[in-house]
Amino acid sequence: MNIENSKAQLRKGILEFCVLALLKKEEAYPSDLLNALKGAELIVVEGTLYPLLNRLKNAGLLTYRWEESTSGPPRKYYSLTEQGKTFYNELANSWGELRDAVEKILADNKSTPKQ
Repeated sequence: MNIENSKAQLRKGILEFCVLALLKKEEAYPSDLLNALKGAELIVVEGTLYPLLNRLKNAGLLTYRWEESTSGPPRKYYSLTEQGKTFYNELANSWGELRDAVEKILADNKSTPKQ
């Protein structure tokens, strides 16, 4: 197995949740999302983010609005819909349960003597 492939799969699996979490705080322009994800050391490229935003929008979880820009073309700002907020809350609950379960397994693994 290739460790880089496994690490990439972990990041991809959590990316949707992280984008929803960022948009739960406030609406955002895609480059703001990229910067926040990179700041958290979750490296993402535009070619990954834009299809994800489009998929979430098509699922009814996101909406967007256009805002004129003084330095170029209009900007598209994304925000959560009510359905998106509900979906995020359900994911957050699941994440908490999953995190607790994994932490328990890791803690139990540390305290179990090797045979």
